[in-house]
Amino acid sequence: MKKTTIYILIGMLAITTSCKEEADQKEVPKEEKEIFVTDSSYKPEEVLAKMGIELKTPTAPVANYVNIVRSGNLIFLSGKGPSKEDGSYITGKVGKDLSIEEGYEAARLIGINQLSVLKAELGNLKRVKRIVKTFGMVNSSPEFESQPEVINGFSDLMVAVFGERGKHARSAVGMGSLPRNIAVEIEVIVEVE
Repeated sequence: MKKTTIYILIGMLAITTSCKEEADQKEVPKEEKEIFVTDSSYKPEEVLAKMGIELKTPTAPVANYVNIVRSGNLIFLSGKGPSKEDGSYITGKVGKDLSIEEGYEAARLIGINQLSVLKAELGNLKRVKRIVKTFGMVNSSPEFESQPEVINGFSDLMVAVFGERGKHARSAVGMGSLPRNIAVEIEVIVEVE
């Protein structure tokens, strides 16, 4: 009885080892290699400089939360609004008080603010492996239907800075109001090296 148990255990170990070796030999899909291979042409901070964008020191949270939480190689960025250099915000309802273009610029400004938070956390934006997911909220009236065009201000900036790594899953929704009447708020999930 004991010999049979030993033989079964040895057989199970052999099968497990064989399966692990097969898994180790599986090739990473070509598209993933292209996205995640570190190369000398991936220089997001140089792209920002060429665009004339200077990242600033992130503002401190205004309530009981933190700007960023890291779990493994995922970073969760708290929702940010379109804060300007002087600390004021772009406010109002898009489609009523602000045009779609002004909403787009507000979302782009949030992108710059979120990149400032990432830079402060990582030291170098080259450590960004992928912008994974964004959740964009637009302060708009019930009849406004162009939330995606507004959040494009953020998405277009991420792709301009990170290339393929900047393409992300996304939600773009309308809100009846946002804190302090800000026009847009965006939160982000980022995968890092």
